[in-house]
Amino acid sequence: MLQESAGLQSIDHVRGMWKNGKAPIVPVTVLTGFLGSGKTTLMNHILNDTTHQMKFAVIENEFGEVGIDERILSENVEEEVIEVMNGCICCTVRGDLVESLKRLYKRVASFNGIIIETTGLADPAPVVQTFFIDEEIKKMYKLDSVITVTDAKHIVERLDEKKPEGVENEAVEQVAFADKVILNKIDLVAKEEDLLNIEKRIRGINPTASVLRCKFADIDPKQILNINAFELSRVLDFDPEFLDENQEHQHDETVTSVGCRLEGEMNIEMMTRWIQRLITEDGANLYRYKGILAVKGKEEKFIFQGVGMLFTASFEGKWKKNEKRESRFVFIGKNLDSEFLKFGFEACLVTKPLRFKLGDVVKANVGRFEKGKVIKLWDDGNAYRIKLDNGQDVWAPVDVDNYVRAA
Repeated sequence: MLQESAGLQSIDHVRGMWKNGKAPIVPVTVLTGFLGSGKTTLMNHILNDTTHQMKFAVIENEFGEVGIDERILSENVEEEVIEVMNGCICCTVRGDLVESLKRLYKRVASFNGIIIETTGLADPAPVVQTFFIDEEIKKMYKLDSVITVTDAKHIVERLDEKKPEGVENEAVEQVAFADKVILNKIDLVAKEEDLLNIEKRIRGINPTASVLRCKFADIDPKQILNINAFELSRVLDFDPEFLDENQEHQHDETVTSVGCRLEGEMNIEMMTRWIQRLITEDGANLYRYKGILAVKGKEEKFIFQGVGMLFTASFEGKWKKNEKRESRFVFIGKNLDSEFLKFGFEACLVTKPLRFKLGDVVKANVGRFEKGKVIKLWDDGNAYRIKLDNGQDVWAPVDVDNYVRAA
């Protein structure tokens, strides 16, 4: 049970939002953190956890026109997800956030709280400000806490990054506004001394926030939900003009988002090679990249994501029977070449029929070319499965002469 401040109704979070027939004040958790820190992973932990006994409405914000995160969020939960896209929630789409909150309140009986996940480029200040300067929102919602997720390997680099004059460092603002800071990916920092120095740096910016260490964003939801932690007075202490609606907010204009959405299926071998080459040559400028691919010959979705040169990918969850098989990606970084990225992505799309059919005799490259017969097309993402004359099965991932040719 959470007791609201004077004049507000108390809320029974476990058994439902309504109490004694009165309209509730809905608790809101703002989940922020720089690109690639692990916010969506944390969100999935929360949504899949059954111990908190809460049902959430989720508001997702992505910096760009192509949405990815709503497809990555767990499919095992029934939470309602609303995407506020194509801009930073702290500026260009802030009005959309207000409208989303008002629409959600009409269905308040169906959930116990709201989680807002901001884009990694968001300054939390304007988002937080929404709950104190909009009179209608103040009657509907109460800001419970601001939770900032940080990447232990990269956070100091982000805090130290020099910005153009007048442009705020979003990573610094995210730490400053936090009620709790989650220091994620501690397994990527080898020395305890380094972790202590990172925590010291965080506390130098925000001495009142507790720091929670974790790997893979694995945090007990009870430590960050319904903690009634946000205090306006603390924010006004370090930002006296916080409630001024006319404050300017500038992004670094060299940081952009490039997204692409294609119907059809991808050749996974070509795609992974392209991504590996891209991050090797330009990883320093890639703040965040992620995508969901429909792979030729696979029923599962291929989900990839990365920060800089750290890249992970896996097949997760099957495409539903009537779901459109399409591929999406988004890259966020400095000085990105939009046309180059889109061209590379499109080049991995399977558009031509395979040259060989089942039963055709071919030569497969196994270090040298050996004869065999095509026994399957698009097998586990590979263009061909071939049985050599010696009885061995081999795979040709791409339909080009380097891998397989006519006998």
